[in-house]
Amino acid sequence: MTPRTPAQHAHVAFVGSGPGDPELLTVRAAALLAEADVVVTELPEHAAFVRTVLGLAPLGDDEDATDGPEFIDGGFGDDGQPLTHANRAKVVVKQAKRGLRVVRLMNGDPFLFASGPEEAAALAKAGLPFEIVPGVSSVSAVPAYAGVPLTTKTAREVSVVACGEKAIDWSRYADDRTLVLLSAVGSIAEIASALIAAGRSATTPVSMTSTGTLTTQVTVTSTLEHIAADARAAKIQPPAITVVGSVVDMRETLSWFETKPLFGWRVLVPRTKEQAGSLSARLRGYGSVPEEVPTISVEPPRNPQQMDKAVRGLVEGRYEWIAFTSVNAVKAVREKFEEYGLDARAFSGLKIAAVGDKTAASLLDWGLRADLVPSGEQSAAGLLEEWPEYDADLDPINRVFLPRADIATENLVAGLIDLGWECDDVTAYRTVRAAPPAAPVRDAIKTGKFDAVVFTSSSTVRNLVGIAGKPHPSTIIAVIGPATAKTAEEHGLRVDVLAPNPSVEELVDALADFGAARRAELIAEGQPVTKPSDRKPGARRKATSS
Repeated sequence: MTPRTPAQHAHVAFVGSGPGDPELLTVRAAALLAEADVVVTELPEHAAFVRTVLGLAPLGDDEDATDGPEFIDGGFGDDGQPLTHANRAKVVVKQAKRGLRVVRLMNGDPFLFASGPEEAAALAKAGLPFEIVPGVSSVSAVPAYAGVPLTTKTAREVSVVACGEKAIDWSRYADDRTLVLLSAVGSIAEIASALIAAGRSATTPVSMTSTGTLTTQVTVTSTLEHIAADARAAKIQPPAITVVGSVVDMRETLSWFETKPLFGWRVLVPRTKEQAGSLSARLRGYGSVPEEVPTISVEPPRNPQQMDKAVRGLVEGRYEWIAFTSVNAVKAVREKFEEYGLDARAFSGLKIAAVGDKTAASLLDWGLRADLVPSGEQSAAGLLEEWPEYDADLDPINRVFLPRADIATENLVAGLIDLGWECDDVTAYRTVRAAPPAAPVRDAIKTGKFDAVVFTSSSTVRNLVGIAGKPHPSTIIAVIGPATAKTAEEHGLRVDVLAPNPSVEELVDALADFGAARRAELIAEGQPVTKPSDRKPGARRKATSS
């Protein structure tokens, strides 16, 4: 049997990356990127895009990351100039002949206003296998994100025109069909004039949306008569999608993306690196741009012997209860169990307490169900309110194992002792101050380039101020609870938003409510909707109650 050559093992997938938002990537596209050895990119930002999709750390300045796929530039040559379709095809064929799994990542959809057909034909000519994974096209996605439907019950015809082409006969589009114009920013004045000359009304509605589907999206609505001047005044830059037709009038009712309560807000998330994900995801859901700055690093205890002894005691039946006061405590005990080759079965017969729902959920991920979770305030105080007194007749053992942080308060221990329990208060992990962020981030914090900062604990307040300085007075300060609010005020920060309950979800929701109220107030006053960072030079923040 003739052995297969490396090229015969190759697999090339033409993948549409969509118009910009990574969450618009198809399930198939994400799966292929996860399996790829090589990604042939089209845009300079595609490498960062892929690493975001794969959950990998951003590339550093030296771009020397060894994890993830290899990136090959398929959009631009060594001279920085865009490659022709033929040269792009040569790049893809060359990579396919290496016998690897190749993803050719293309903007939008590979077979719609892209070089996918030419490149796929080159692979077919070389006898190399390939597949096509359609992507969400900017033609439809960007107007949708702008709240502009391309068709309605009464407007059924749509024409897409690539305006980069030479000598377009605009008289062909003199009727009332909807037009989607690509690459029209630089020539919109001439296009509008030609459409009016062809018979379109000068008052025909027009929208122009730049960087669609991203939180930097900007949309201008105007008419054929005024769109050129209005787009210039708004400083609209390519890439942009222009829609001409009566459907543009529906934006006033259907705009959903740019009206999100935190749309475009740059929000600082000072948390441990491991814990920032869920908070940032919720912030993105409200239209903001979260920027994670680790202020706390979770480290093992300096002396692990105390934890070793406590875990051995747990296995030997020394304790009646174990109380987890944080997700980090669950993680620390779980890691110690794995170190000893133990699993959740060692908790048999032991009662388990969790300080709140998040901690209980992390236990459930381990296969453990908490016997006690506060029904009211989710804190050490709330846990104590529902903790049973020690009863010598009902409780065979009077000892509690409390794994926690080195900086935790003594209130829980004292409260348990008052209830008649003996408590092994064990340092399971240390929280130490993280390294300072990069200079541009420190400058942005101090000069008000962040619109908001969310503090999830007193230590995040202390550590952020310690490593980066105080946020600018224009920055909205949101905190998770009264203790964190007190610490913020002690550091000279004005608290604008206080979560009604101490949870990350309610903290973000409260910030979103603040943003929505601020937006409504600006609209009611006839003012343009701005972000907190859009202050005038020298202006101070207006007093606002939360």
